[in-house]
Amino acid sequence: MEKSRRKIIESKRIVIKIGTSSLMQANGRVNYQQFDRLAFVLSTLNQGDKEIILVSSGAIGVGLNKLALHQRPQTISQQQAVAAVGQSELMNLYSRFFAHYQQTVGQILMTRDIVEFPTSHQNVVNTLETLLAMKIIPVVNENDTVAVDELAHATKFGDNDQLSAIVAEICQADLLIMLSDVAGFYDKNPAENPDAVLYATIHEVTDALMAKAGGQGSIFGTGGMLTKLKAAKRILANGQGMVLAQAQDPALLFNILAGEKIGTYFIGANTEGGVGDE
Repeated sequence: MEKSRRKIIESKRIVIKIGTSSLMQANGRVNYQQFDRLAFVLSTLNQGDKEIILVSSGAIGVGLNKLALHQRPQTISQQQAVAAVGQSELMNLYSRFFAHYQQTVGQILMTRDIVEFPTSHQNVVNTLETLLAMKIIPVVNENDTVAVDELAHATKFGDNDQLSAIVAEICQADLLIMLSDVAGFYDKNPAENPDAVLYATIHEVTDALMAKAGGQGSIFGTGGMLTKLKAAKRILANGQGMVLAQAQDPALLFNILAGEKIGTYFIGANTEGGVGDE
């Protein structure tokens, strides 16, 4: 087995990121089956020899469903209100589904203060370390009710792809697995080009790769391939690894952590393999 894939198998502390579109149905309703599958897989891993941190989007998507709204409100204050309702419902869903598998979860809402201010940074690290020591899965999201551009200091991460990379950095994770609505990074949009080729391994996020990235994501999410590449670039700069894979069946995480070649693996050039390797 490749040396780089061996690193995945040996990973102990793992950050899992899942986006809004992977938690919602196409009609805007909550995908309860997805919550259940995710809870089962992460509980199994956490109750084994892994330390799991979940970075979850979904507050606004779940809030829209809860309030029977079919599109995002236009004003920031309205979006904050939807996020406030949605975050409460999101954690309620996670608590209920994880409880089916005797797994406790804890909520951490972050703003960019954890990057800018040493005390905030240390407080978050302390909380994460304590939760992990207690075998509790932290569920991390951005604090959308306060993280707006109009505030006096920088509070926004911009998107949860960036947040997941920052969480992986501050908790010194061995691996970030980003679950998305695509199976990995392709040389062109696979939805429009049946001959699109999946990159199995990427060692460097170059300008050429960034140029291949598409636009925005779904109406419920805010991310896109560009934000995932930016997150990967940060991960590589920290000497860490990241796997981008499809979220449709969270059980795929078992296969990824067994070293199977699934999705796109971002890892430093000092390991075996190369861009587009099979």
